[in-house]
Amino acid sequence: MTYCVGVRLNAGMVFLSDSRTNAGLDQISTYRKMIVYEKPGDRFMVLLSAGNLSISQSVREILQVEKLNNGDQPPLTIWNATSMFDAARVLGSAVRRVYEQDGASLKAAGVDFNASMVFGGQIAGEAMRMFLVYSAGNFIEATRETPYFQVGESKYGKPILDRVITPQTSLDDAAKCVLVSMDSTLKSNLSVGLPLDLLVYQEGELRSDKIVCLDEQNPYFRMVHGTWGQRLREVFEGLEAPQWRQDAGEHPLLTGQTRLEPMRKITHPGERIV
Repeated sequence: MTYCVGVRLNAGMVFLSDSRTNAGLDQISTYRKMIVYEKPGDRFMVLLSAGNLSISQSVREILQVEKLNNGDQPPLTIWNATSMFDAARVLGSAVRRVYEQDGASLKAAGVDFNASMVFGGQIAGEAMRMFLVYSAGNFIEATRETPYFQVGESKYGKPILDRVITPQTSLDDAAKCVLVSMDSTLKSNLSVGLPLDLLVYQEGELRSDKIVCLDEQNPYFRMVHGTWGQRLREVFEGLEAPQWRQDAGEHPLLTGQTRLEPMRKITHPGERIV
């Protein structure tokens, strides 16, 4: 399994992916889940992938040469698309082509066609856009109300994103937030693992030099890992203990309101419980 997250902000975009792939407890490998398609000054696109590794690798390779019929115009590719929406259509076509090639064989072998992807970037003359692409090749777009997408083991890292990320969040704060999100996932799920790929894109630049691979020796990630756990414990310890009297303290657990209680089975002396 894996965990990837992409965030679209007013200031730019942040992408983070792990690199663990496992086919059982004793078959753990490292594969990059992030790939950058870049033509400096013209377009900058990032693809994060989760799911079946053979499917996602095939999609990534086909995407570079995939052509989508465009009526009387030249066929669309990710290299000549004039909008990220059209580039996402090309990606969806690549996913469907892999399904046409391998779907039946995978089904016969009892393997689900499972792949999901985050695809974001910017093409000159257009605003930044980010899409979540499903295994059927269809997709949805990030909005101001939903400024981030996750694929893979998303549940462990979602709470911190929901509490912190807004369109106004700075790029540095978003990078810090996705690393905390990843750290929470690493802590709770063995199918996600280091090293990590982190990329930060500044709106309008059509290039990025803020790309880094993080392993267990990276000083910043080690600081985030240690500090986040320590501060969580400090906040937890600072919360009041439950107060079981209505007149105890400022925040009593019991109040005078009507209570809903669980069903109880009360035994009497000598009664036999079966």
